[in-house]
Amino acid sequence: MNNNEMLARLMAQAEGDGADLVTLRAIVEEATDSGAVRVLDRLGLSDPGAEDDIDELRELLRAWRDAKASAWKAAIRWIIRGVLALLLVGIAMRLGLGHLVL
Repeated sequence: MNNNEMLARLMAQAEGDGADLVTLRAIVEEATDSGAVRVLDRLGLSDPGAEDDIDELRELLRAWRDAKASAWKAAIRWIIRGVLALLLVGIAMRLGLGHLVL
């Protein structure tokens, strides 16, 4: 029996017997399961290989984030090195060692 059939039976039971708390919870659970299956189907993630696809996408996203963080760190390091080099050139010019720099 699939989710839709179970949901239909629970709805009929609730209509016939009155909706007690257990029946309402079962209806909600079956409805959410049915909705989740429908969403996964619409997203194209209902096939057996979907879990591997999601794992691969997560790995790719993690690699992208790592690469982005590394690029920012490298850029910051180069900027700091450039500022320090300019500072050293400025100090050398102040000390009259400009002929060594140029």
